[in-house]
Amino acid sequence: MALKTKNLYTPHTEKPYRMSRSSIESFTGCPRCFYLEKRMGVEPPSGLPFNLNSAVDALLKKEFDFYRERKEPHPLMTQYKIDAIPFSHADLNKWRANTSGVRFHHLETNFLITGAVDDIWVDSRGKLIVVDYKSTAKNDEITSLDLPWHDGYKRQMAIYQWLLRKNGFEVSDTCYWVYANGDKSKDRFDATLTFRMTVIPYKGSDKWIEKTLQNIKACLDSDKLPQASRNCELCGYVADLKEFDR
Repeated sequence: MALKTKNLYTPHTEKPYRMSRSSIESFTGCPRCFYLEKRMGVEPPSGLPFNLNSAVDALLKKEFDFYRERKEPHPLMTQYKIDAIPFSHADLNKWRANTSGVRFHHLETNFLITGAVDDIWVDSRGKLIVVDYKSTAKNDEITSLDLPWHDGYKRQMAIYQWLLRKNGFEVSDTCYWVYANGDKSKDRFDATLTFRMTVIPYKGSDKWIEKTLQNIKACLDSDKLPQASRNCELCGYVADLKEFDR
């Protein structure tokens, strides 16, 4: 097995270590898998690319940019009575890019925290609103995100809010998911996929982030491999294989 050598963490180094939003989520999911990747170079199995979801994201960005240029609310904003318009900023494309994202150097841990937002709106009081695009295909209408695995979505929003605040912006606690739900009820495909659009509000909290960053720092500075998370499917799979080989 080839180990990765890029972006490995070295304890007590003076150079800031880049910590992406997804890396923070990885630590939250399983400190052991996180440590194996960041300290020892053992990369987790790669997931499948969600090309259709990426296409929906790209088209939604173009659509909201159309109204951003005109400084007008998108029809979904009007439909859901959201007092906002798409936010214009010279760095918006950087904030959206995975290679850059919104950045903040967290001096207490020497982490360079990054996160790529899908969109940002601004309300009539000048507060920024974090927006994330999601897409799926379900029979039921999507009106809330209350399942246990949605907690990751909520942490994602909180990190974006925290990053923008650390960059000096006033940010609303309320954020939104713009959800595109593919309609499977049609009789024919005809090379066209129709989506039902919903906008779901959520009141985020970034109070957990500072403590989590301190825990990540302690984890990475340690020479001891952390315990696996009880809910980690990969660690559970490896443990079952070891049992089977006995």
